[in-house]
Amino acid sequence: MVEAAGLVGSGQVEPDAPQYNATLVARSDENSSLGYFTIRLDGDPVPFEPGQYMTIGVMAGGRMVQRPYSVASSPRTAGNGYELYIRLVEGGQFTPLLWQLPLGHRMRMIGPKGKFTLQPDDPRTHLFISSGTGNAPFVSMIRTQIVDGLSRPVLFLNGVSYTEELGYRALVEGWQRDRTFPLTYLPTVSRAADPRNAGWTGRIGRVEAIVEPVCREFGLTPDNAIAYLCGNPDMILNAHATFQALGFAEEAIRKELYWPKGKEPKLAAAEGIDPAVNDDE
Repeated sequence: MVEAAGLVGSGQVEPDAPQYNATLVARSDENSSLGYFTIRLDGDPVPFEPGQYMTIGVMAGGRMVQRPYSVASSPRTAGNGYELYIRLVEGGQFTPLLWQLPLGHRMRMIGPKGKFTLQPDDPRTHLFISSGTGNAPFVSMIRTQIVDGLSRPVLFLNGVSYTEELGYRALVEGWQRDRTFPLTYLPTVSRAADPRNAGWTGRIGRVEAIVEPVCREFGLTPDNAIAYLCGNPDMILNAHATFQALGFAEEAIRKELYWPKGKEPKLAAAEGIDPAVNDDE
């Protein structure tokens, strides 16, 4: 991987370009391949709804390389920037560039887009089901409700391969512990036998596999619950099928996929889902 100074100074990534309208102002790494990036627009912040996404990019090799990511911060704090939770994809076109940018580097950011937003005034228990970095829009939704003094009962499921990939874990556990928000956090790891998960005593298995047991455990039915699904396509489609089998109507199964590049139109047409977020490549 190219070092930061060489990458920016060599011309591979242009340090400034007419298309740039934002700046990378903060970064915090969860581990070597997961990080939180905050990008701030030059002018006034653009309003967005929790659950929507922004597209960020840099000029590299004479072209704009960009990808869309769900916003994890609240629109109430957009003046400080837009926080995005991003996975480094080895061999990818965009994230290896992003990972080497120094703070203060100029970028392009456009948006917001997306229809994956909360239904208004819905008192039902909300099942937030995510894989990997798909938990980002749910963090934005909860952060915003906390600021606004609102609350909806939430079961927050997040599935990863390794415990070190449980992004926002401390934040969400804090909300649950302090009763800052009426949520129950239910993380799960799919590779329980791996040494990297040594000491894990929580739920195991892919997140879609625990949907039905969780519904039984918490007494969730089509009458008292609504599901929001965000993550990779296989998880979404499997969880969607589970909810259908449990009798949930389509309006109670809201979806946003992290699309594999090049597969958006066909799958979107087949499933009737807005192709909103691409997990890099």
